[in-house]
Amino acid sequence: MTSTDSQDIDEFGYKPSLVRSLGSFHTFAAGISYISILTGTFQLFYFGLGSGGPAYWWSWPMVFVGQLMVALCFCELAARFPVAGSIYNWTKRLSSPHTAWLAGWTMLTASIVSIAAVALALQATLPELWSGFQFIPMSGDDDTGAQALNGVILAALLIVFTTAVNAFGTKLMAQINAAGVFIELIAAVLLIVLLAINIVRGPQIVFDTGSIDASGRPLGYAGAFLVAMFASLYVMYGFDTASSLAEESHDPRRNAPKAILRALFFSFLLGGLILLFALMSAPDLADPAFSSLGGLQALILAVLGPVGGSVILVAVVIAVVVCALAVHAAAIRLAFAMSRDNNLPGGTTLCTISPRFGTPVVASVAIGVIAIVLLFVTFSPQIYTVVTSIAIIMIYTAYLLVTVPLLLKRLRGQWQPREGAFSLGRWGVPVNVLAVLWGGFMTVNLAWPRNEVYNATEPFHWYLQWGGVLLPGVILGVGFAYYWTIQRHKTGVVAAHARETSPESTTPVVGEA
Repeated sequence: MTSTDSQDIDEFGYKPSLVRSLGSFHTFAAGISYISILTGTFQLFYFGLGSGGPAYWWSWPMVFVGQLMVALCFCELAARFPVAGSIYNWTKRLSSPHTAWLAGWTMLTASIVSIAAVALALQATLPELWSGFQFIPMSGDDDTGAQALNGVILAALLIVFTTAVNAFGTKLMAQINAAGVFIELIAAVLLIVLLAINIVRGPQIVFDTGSIDASGRPLGYAGAFLVAMFASLYVMYGFDTASSLAEESHDPRRNAPKAILRALFFSFLLGGLILLFALMSAPDLADPAFSSLGGLQALILAVLGPVGGSVILVAVVIAVVVCALAVHAAAIRLAFAMSRDNNLPGGTTLCTISPRFGTPVVASVAIGVIAIVLLFVTFSPQIYTVVTSIAIIMIYTAYLLVTVPLLLKRLRGQWQPREGAFSLGRWGVPVNVLAVLWGGFMTVNLAWPRNEVYNATEPFHWYLQWGGVLLPGVILGVGFAYYWTIQRHKTGVVAAHARETSPESTTPVVGEA
């Protein structure tokens, strides 16, 4: 560890406790594997196509531009505050400890749901590769229940794997993640080339709204397009993971901002081309298989045939695995950061670093167990759609809890970027304003009580339709009530992680009792 790396932690009142073993490619791989081009595009292509027709493709560049504004703000913060649990610790420096707790809690709960949601993507791919992966027999009449249960079993097995890897060491996690990302990037480029060879229509297809009937909508097709945007909104987030590993990375002030931008740009470019060429090469876009759960997997098999399609689907499985691994890793770092400040129940235990593996093993296992329990509790496909959508809402809310305080700091003239590090300069205010406007608009769009998102199939329930408002409200409200009445009175850097002298820290040190 260099003296600069050590000073980066000293500044926050902590002593170094995590092992610095990650290079620049590892931090880039963490960011891009969380976004995971092949996982996200394959998981929700059917939803975008079914909700907005081929023209839904335009949501991809729109979401990229909006998220780029957020990412640029995060780059400044990553260079200024290179510390684990980025969202939580950034907000702690920009606003009050209470706002920081809410931001951390929002991101942590959303991340745990995201682990389960990503792991469920295996069900859309593995049985397509080999019928033996469908452990639960299907009757042939209505197999929704059998597929849902099988998806939960596959997802639970994957979460057991990500729990073990994350517990056994950062270097092991990073090596598997880097290898998986390398395979994913090669597979993405190969897929783009293969789809381009099989093009049957021109790029004007992205102006076709398909057979979408928007006549009954208040906003017409624009209303349908806002729903279809979910398919892109679900993919392009999590780039902050590159900075959440700051305490385990070499020279994070320089590497983390680069990793954030590279992860976002590569994801935009490769993902956009995959979606474009998929629309241009599909034999018949009206085929209901492409706008149902089979989605892009069915399209790839139809275009490339069983052999070529299977090769790509194997790469998709690898992408899902490393994506779940990265999401789990980010959730662990956030839980560690919060528990190190004794801001979670059992904080002194959750932040304990294993002397053998150099990782917070208890936090790794706890998050894995909660994600698996969540899988079985939300067994119904309809309920899980609601819960998964809510995870996205909460992540965009957590981002707002960073960009809004940062904007207030800028407007008050209180924000000073790190000298010699990444800085937006005079573009800081306009970029930050756009990031806040974008985040606010998309949070409202995601939470809007639409039947087609939250209450698409029978039985119809009003509380499911309003799930995007009610569930985040309950999760945040109950969580903050617990924090305000109980946990905030225990807050303070846990003794095992506290510096003997903390020049900038105003939080007390609490003992191990």
